[in-house]
Parts: sequence; structure tokens; C-alpha cells
Amino acid sequence: MAAMGGQVMCSRCVHHPIWIILSWLLLVTVLGAVCATGSDYYNLLGVNREATTREIRQAFKKLALTMHPDKNPGDSSAHEKFLQVNRAYEVLKDEDLRKKYDKYGEKGLDEQQGGRYESWNYYRYDFGIYDDDLEIITLDSGDFEAAVNSGEIWFINFYFPRCSHCHELAPTWREFAKEMDGVVRIGAVNCGDNNHLCRRKGISSYPSLYIFTAGQKPVKFSGERVKDKLVTFCMQFIQTSVTELQQGNVFSEIDSAFASGLGWLITFCSDTGDCLESRTRQKLASMLDGLVKVGWMDCSIQQQLCQSFQVTSGATALFPPGSALNQQGSVLWLRTLDSREIYTQVIDRLPDLQLLTADTFHSKLARHRWLVSFTFGHRNPSEYKKLQAFFRNDHIQVGRVDCSADAQLCQSLYIHKACVAVFKGLGVHDFEIHHGKDVLYNIVAFARDSVRAHVTTLRPDNFPSDRKEAWLVDFFAPWCPPCRALLPELRKASIQLAGQMKFGTLDCTIHKDLCSTYNIHAYPTTVIFNGSSVHEYEGQHSADGILEFIQDLIHPSVVVLDPPTFSDKVQGREEGNIWAVDFYAPWCGPCQALLPEWRRMARMLAGQIMVGSVDCQRFQSFCQSQHVRAYPEIRLYSGSTRKPGLYTSYNGWHRDAHSLKSWALSALPRVSVDLTPDSFRSLVVAGHDHWVLDFYAPWCGPCQHFAPEFEVLARVLKGEVRAGKIDCQAHYQTCQSAGITAYPTVRFYPYQHAKRHAQSGEHINSREANVIADIIRQRLQQLSSRSQIKKKDEL
Repeated sequence: MAAMGGQVMCSRCVHHPIWIILSWLLLVTVLGAVCATGSDYYNLLGVNREATTREIRQAFKKLALTMHPDKNPGDSSAHEKFLQVNRAYEVLKDEDLRKKYDKYGEKGLDEQQGGRYESWNYYRYDFGIYDDDLEIITLDSGDFEAAVNSGEIWFINFYFPRCSHCHELAPTWREFAKEMDGVVRIGAVNCGDNNHLCRRKGISSYPSLYIFTAGQKPVKFSGERVKDKLVTFCMQFIQTSVTELQQGNVFSEIDSAFASGLGWLITFCSDTGDCLESRTRQKLASMLDGLVKVGWMDCSIQQQLCQSFQVTSGATALFPPGSALNQQGSVLWLRTLDSREIYTQVIDRLPDLQLLTADTFHSKLARHRWLVSFTFGHRNPSEYKKLQAFFRNDHIQVGRVDCSADAQLCQSLYIHKACVAVFKGLGVHDFEIHHGKDVLYNIVAFARDSVRAHVTTLRPDNFPSDRKEAWLVDFFAPWCPPCRALLPELRKASIQLAGQMKFGTLDCTIHKDLCSTYNIHAYPTTVIFNGSSVHEYEGQHSADGILEFIQDLIHPSVVVLDPPTFSDKVQGREEGNIWAVDFYAPWCGPCQALLPEWRRMARMLAGQIMVGSVDCQRFQSFCQSQHVRAYPEIRLYSGSTRKPGLYTSYNGWHRDAHSLKSWALSALPRVSVDLTPDSFRSLVVAGHDHWVLDFYAPWCGPCQHFAPEFEVLARVLKGEVRAGKIDCQAHYQTCQSAGITAYPTVRFYPYQHAKRHAQSGEHINSREANVIADIIRQRLQQLSSRSQIKKKDEL
């Protein structure tokens, strides 16, 4: 934090005067942008607001290869121009920074972001290795889990842009991806851009190649990195079977499949002609799993059987359900041996999704869960035909609605463009529209999550305007990437709070008037309606953050201060009361990051230090009068009332709850006492009080971390148990006689009407004040019960 020219700053981000002049209600611009410069970064890169990370990376690479200063040595402005483009890329490629930029513009960002760039050679040869390969899906933190848990097999290459072995592998990986396209999903993760994801997955060297199958532990490939070895390794994870058809099973197998609505792809192998080789059959069995059965027939042995299928040489054919050789055109004879071409011809021949019309829609959706594809005259992607196979164990039916034929039905649902939605068994009263990537693995993951979750797509007719029940409403725009990233987190939170709170989403690009009614000026904006009160959520957009916020609404831990309450509660505090206050601005990125940690800290300090916050955007003049020069400004007002305005500012590097708590507790007067060898013998060993002791060493990091926690314990147990500390560096022999071998060590010395000895302390294996206090109180209860029993026995 810093101050410059009297301007308020967020980290190093200048609080521009225009923000002071404009009311936040006037910040609504085209498509709900937050400020006039909100689209500048997108314009710089030449992408729209809906651009994927891959599209952003591709656009930046094209600009880097032409605008880089290395390519423009005679242009003195090239450096500054490229810095702007680089900053735009660094912000938009990062999910959190992009969210802050979309919501607050440049005010929510650190001005140092994008201040460095690489050489031209790096962008030419090392940057975005697989961005132009259609068969290789580049995954990032936002869609990785949805992909690997979709039910498909994924073979993923974790690489680092500067890794020479990664570049050596790239041509082989491309050839392998083309060979296995459609059989398994081939992915790539750039660990330079997704460092946290790679560390979480235990990636420690590059390239690292792993097979992911849903519900199974990932398996690492450790063989020679050549195409054939990669294919062989990959094929062993394909569980679908290819059936050899013979006289004894052929007709029963075909009848059984036809009865289940499945056709057969059969290759006939003979001494003449061509049939599919074993590996190709196995590939097709995987590609067409759940859609058709794959089998083969050895015509050199089953000659008469092959002739009954009108086959005299090698051939391959698709037999759809109900087909017959005497029905012209019902059997599809295939003239290719290429697995991808066969797959395309077979999938095109399969029937489309079940058509739902205005007459059947409501009755069918009233009792069952459905995934419905809404189209406007055009056909669904062919791969959608695989959806029913994916959901065969999920009890989800799949259908389609043609909105060009049933326009009134789609309009009643406010569906104006092609989309996919999950209906959860209550008809139109409970459904959710998919706003993620229009790819199979993403749709499958969405559907499975949605039917378990309790998130509803809202419209004017079901918007909770009466607010009789508690509702969390997410106001969003589908073009906004942070909005799309938030949706799966809402589903997680809705499961945790089932029965306590309802969840809904409102698309502000469709329901503009309704969003304007609630003064929605940025996306995503998450609002909790609870009776007559309305609360806007401003923390991290994660399930845990939302759950903590809701818990805090029920049991508030942070006091929201305005000028009058600050004067009354903080400046007018009673002697001994301590206040920690966060002066913040909602547009400030570091302030947003601090919010959940501040609430967490407040809960940890409950009953010891009061915690408050002041919104300096609302009360700007007041914050200026308090000499607040930077956001967030964290202050601690001591327990002395002689100088009520005296405070200490937090200048620590870490702003997590534990660091802030330790800092705040350091202001409390000590309750524990320091013990020497003499006082240990007289007060603890020979004394008549219960004692809890912290044996520590000044050089010990964990001891320093535990020290404020021990003071909390001392305060919690004050009046019941005395608390003491022994410096084992200064009093080594005392600690040795007590049997102390590690620091910090917590010992409880209960008084049991008899003299104690140094080693009689009971070890407590915890460093949490509340846990230690509970253990000690339970022990005291046991001792009290024993004492009462002993007295009864004596009587």
C-alpha cells in the first residue's frame, strides 16, 4: 500500500478521481460493463467478451509476433505499445484477474501486472504449443475437473513452455492425438499458466503424461515417448469389448442388442477383401460405446454363416435395430477402413434425439429428469447422440425441442437461442440452463451436477420478489467468464445448504428490466434476499466463500460501521475494549481478497477483540477525515481510552486470517505468566492451583506461531486454570527434568490434593486454544466426579 499526491490507492492502483465523481448507478454501460474502459483489454487483443482462454492466447500470440519490440527495433514506442498488449493478456488469461477487471475495470488491478515480457523467440517457439491442434484439448484450472470426471478417458500431457523435452515430444503428441482422436480425449495442461493446478496434481517434472478415468487414481506413462508405445499404453484402459460372432451366438447377440435399441457394426474377415484389424475394432468399440455393438466374424471358418449375410469377401457393415438384408438401404455397407470415417458415417446414420413438442413437453418432463437441447431449425451436433449412452446409469433422459416449430413454448421459457437445459422432474418449475463450453464432456458434467444440486434458472414469473424464503440470487451475463466459473460453485453451495436456502440465477442479458430494478451494475453480482433484508456478496466466488458469507449473515462476526457507529463504538469504546477495523473500497482487488479472511479472523477473535469494517466508497469524506490513504487499511485501536484515536496499522506481508489474528492478539494484555525454575517448583509442583504450561524455545517458529493461541487459551480458562510459559532455552534443565523433548509442548498439571512432580503433567496434543480448553475442562469434570464419589465413600 502507498499514497501518492493525496490520491487513495489500492495496492499500487491509483483511485482515479472520476470514480469519486460518478455515482455507481451511472456505471452501467453497454452489456453491463462497469466502467467506460471496461472493454479496452478485449479491444487491444481483438477478442470479444466471451472469448475462451485459448482464443485469448491465440490472439495475443499473433500480436506478439508482429508488435514485439524485437521485431520493431526502429520504433521507440514499440515497448510501451507491447506492454499494453501484454498487460491485457496477463489479466484476461487469469480467471481471478479477469473477473476483477470485468467487474471493476483497471481500478481493481495491480498496476505492475504485465510489466515484464519475454523475447520474440519465446512467443514464436515456446508459447501455446498446442493451441492450433484441434485434436488436443487445452485444459486449464476452470475446466480440468469437469473434463476428467465426465466419464470419458483422458490422456493428458502436463508440460512447461521452456522445457526442451516438452518441445521434443510435441510432434509425437500431435501424431498420437490424430491416431486416437475420438477414442480417448487427448489433453494438454500448460503448467506455466496453471501452476496451482499442476502442483495440486503432484506434477514435479515435465512432460508428465497421465491417464485419467473417472473414479480411478491417475496412471502415469513411464515408457518410451514414441507414438506406438503411447497408443499401446492408452488402449489398455479401454474397457469396451469386441464380440466374435459365430453360429452359436450371432442371432441371440443381434436380437438382444436390437431389443435394447442398439445396432451392430460387424466386420467380416476373409482371405480376400478388407476387414478391420483388431486395434481398429477396439477403437471403434470405445468411440461408439453405448450406441452400437461392435463385432467381427471369421469367414474362413464361418463361411456358411458369412454367406447368410451375403458376404463372400472382407467387408464391414452397420446393422441398425430392425434392419434386414432384404430391406433395401436398411444396412449400411462401409467402404473405408479408417476408424474416424467409419465413426462419422455410423453416427450420422443413428436416429436423432427424441423430439419433444408443445403437446408432449409438459407431460414428459413432469415425472422424469431430462436433458433437453433447444435448437432453432438447425440439427444438433452429431456427438449429442452419445449423450443418452453417457446417462444410462444416471436416470436422465435426453430429448430435443425445435424452437422454430414450437416458438411459443421456447418463448415461455425465455429461451431465445440454442442451448441445453436440465429439467429436474418438476416440469418447467425447476430447470437450469447450461452456460459452459458447448462440448460433450462439459455438458455431461453439468447435467450430473445440476440434477444433484438445487439451482434454478429464474424468470419474472418465478423470481423471489416476495422473499418469504431465504434466496441466493446470482445476477449474471453468459458472456462473462467469471460468471460461468461461479455457476459450478453455486451448485456445490446449494447442496450444502439444501433446505435452508434456495438458489437461483438470472440472466441479465435477457431480463434487463428486472436486473435494473435491483441496481445490478456488474457481473456476477450475488445477492442474498433474507426476509426484508438484502445483502450483496463481495467475497471470493467459491462455494466455501459463499457458505462462510451466509454463516456470517446468520451469526455476524464483523460489525459494519458507518460514521456515527464508528464514533460511538470505536472512538467511544470502554476501557479495555480493543477494535480491529478494515477500511476498504469494494472496487479494490486486494480488499475483495481480504474480505473472507477478515470474517474468518473475526470468528477466531470472538469474545476477545471487536472487529469492524468501513466502506470508504460510501463514506469517502469520513475515511479522508480518518487519514485513510490506501486500501485496504487495517487498524487496531487499543484498549486505552485516554487516546481514543490512537491506532496501530497492519504492515504485515500476509493477509490471511491466522496472520491477522496473531497480530491482533499481540495487542491484548498478557494473562499467562513467565515461570522460572523457582516459581515452577513453588507454584506448579508444590502449589494448589490447576496449571496449563507452554514449554517453548524463542528460536522455534511453531512456538512463535502458537504464542498468541496460548494467550487465547489463558483468557478462555481464566479463573479456572492458571497459564504459564517456560523458556526452555533459558531454563534447559527444568524442561529436561519435565521430560520435554519437542517445542512447543503443552502440559496440563491438575491439582489433586497432593504434591506433584515435574513429569506429572498430562501432555495435550493440540495447538488450538478451543480444543485444548475443551480437553482440560473435560479432565476437570472427571476429577470433580471422582472427588464427589470419594467423599460419598468416606461418609
